[in-house]
Amino acid sequence: MDIKANSLYQEMQAMISQAQLPVHEAPNIVKQPESEFGAMLKNALEGVNDAQMQSRNMQKRFEMGDPSLSLAEVMIAKEKSSIAFEATLQVRNKLLDAYKTISNMPV
Repeated sequence: MDIKANSLYQEMQAMISQAQLPVHEAPNIVKQPESEFGAMLKNALEGVNDAQMQSRNMQKRFEMGDPSLSLAEVMIAKEKSSIAFEATLQVRNKLLDAYKTISNMPV
């Protein structure tokens, strides 16, 4: 799973700086197009899928006796794909909980 650590860190720093603004100042809120969120979500899911496909491919190659792969490499790839899938599942669960909470709010 390819995680953009620098951009994530920059976003977190921007959030921290906005949270530390004095009360009388309103933060500049830039509305990002919805397509960016959709693209980000799609890229994340494709990254998880790629990690799983790579892991499955390495497992098959190892089982067929590929001498260029070690058991450790195969197990690491399998664990990486498992962790990526579990993280994606947890994010999905949190998004669903947030949606349910928002939909149950009185108007």
